[in-house]
Amino acid sequence: MVSADQVISMIQAEMPDAQVQVNDLTGGGDHFEVSVVSAQFEGRSLVQQHQLVYRAVQSAMSSEAIHALALKTYTPAAWSAIAAQA
Repeated sequence: MVSADQVISMIQAEMPDAQVQVNDLTGGGDHFEVSVVSAQFEGRSLVQQHQLVYRAVQSAMSSEAIHALALKTYTPAAWSAIAAQA
């Protein structure tokens, strides 16, 4: 089992500029929905963006502490555009 705070820490350790929001979908600490905003996503495909995040949480995924991870990744510009629509 992994806490939402631990997921945030793992991602920010690899991506220090990242703004991370984590939602524990089941309350069991193994199914998460994660939104990440990072300048590191600039110029990268969606697959490459997700690979960066998966790399950050790889140890928890390979030990099966995290069973499922739903990702939403955004560049700062994309995040600003979404926030402006809200």
